[in-house]
Amino acid sequence: MVHIRNIALPDFPLLLAPMEDVSDPPFRAVCKQGGADLMYTEFISSEGLIRAAAKSWQKLDVFDYERPIGIQLFGSDVETMGECARISTEAGPDLIDINYGCPVKQVACRGAGAALLRDIPKMVEMTAAVVKNTHLPVTVKTRLGWDDSTKNVEDVAERLQDIGIEALTVHGRTRVQMYKGEADWDLIGRIKNNPRIKIPIFGNGDIDSPQKAVEYKNRYGVDGVMIGRAAIGYPWIFREVKHYAATGQLLPPPTVEERVQACRMHFEKSLEWKGPRAGVFEMRRHYAQYFRGLEGARQWRTRLVDSNDPLEIHSIMDEIIAAEPVLVG
Repeated sequence: MVHIRNIALPDFPLLLAPMEDVSDPPFRAVCKQGGADLMYTEFISSEGLIRAAAKSWQKLDVFDYERPIGIQLFGSDVETMGECARISTEAGPDLIDINYGCPVKQVACRGAGAALLRDIPKMVEMTAAVVKNTHLPVTVKTRLGWDDSTKNVEDVAERLQDIGIEALTVHGRTRVQMYKGEADWDLIGRIKNNPRIKIPIFGNGDIDSPQKAVEYKNRYGVDGVMIGRAAIGYPWIFREVKHYAATGQLLPPPTVEERVQACRMHFEKSLEWKGPRAGVFEMRRHYAQYFRGLEGARQWRTRLVDSNDPLEIHSIMDEIIAAEPVLVG
C-alpha cells in the first residue's frame, strides 16, 4: 500500500487531477464511482477565501463518499496561505494540497501557482506556513520548473520534504510549455529514485490509456499516477487502468447504457449542488465527451445543450439508450 501519513491508498493508486471548472463535486462523484483512489477539489484561491468570495467558499464543499479527498490551495502571499490552510482544515478534508504548478497567466502572473518555481525560498516559506497551520497531511503538486533552463524540481522535492510535505505530484512539463508537447517523465523518475526522497511520488502528464499508465509505472517507478483530461467524460479510465495493471488485458469500452448512467449521475449531482439553472448550464460542457465516438453523437449533444428543462434532458438520455447507437470512432 501507499501511505500519506494516515491515509492508506492501494498499491499504485490513481489520482484525479484538480482541474479548474471541471473537478467539482458532481464530476468527482462519477470519477469516484469509476475507481479514482484519491481526488482533489478545484484549486481554491487563498485571496478568495480571505475575501469570503462565494465561489471560493463553495469549492470547500467535500462529501464523505469522496474520501479520501484533498482541498487544493493556491496563492502568492505566505501569511494568507497559512490562514487559508487553517480555514480549509475546518472544512473537513483528508489532506491539504498546494498548487505550485498552474501555468495560466491569471495565476502565474500574479505570483501564484507555477510562478513559485522562480522563487524557491518563498515556496519553502509558504509551504512551511501551510504545514504549521493544519494538523492534516500536506501535499504539493508542481512542474519540472519554469522553463528548460530552470528544471529545479529535484531540489524542490528535497527541500519541501524536509519541511514536512508528505507526498509530491509532478507534472512532466515546465510552465513555459503549458500543456504543449510531450510530458517528460525522466526527471520524475529521478526524483522517485533519489535515495533522499522517502515520500510518495506521483507522476502526471499524458496518461490517457491503461497501457501508458502501466508502462510509466514500470519505467519510472512512481508510486502512482494522476489522471486529468483523460477522465473528462470518461471516468472509466480508472477502472480500465486497474484492470490492465492486474491482468494485462484491456476491458471493453463502456456500453451506451453505462455512458448514459454516468452522464445522468453527473447531471443529477450537478442539479443538487449548483441548483437547476447553473446545474443545467454548466453540465453542457460535458455531453460531447460522454458520447464521443457514438453514432449520432453530434445530434444528441445538440439536443442536450439546447434544452433547459431537466425532465426533457432525462428524456433525451432515455432516447439515447433506446436508440442503441454503435461506437464508430
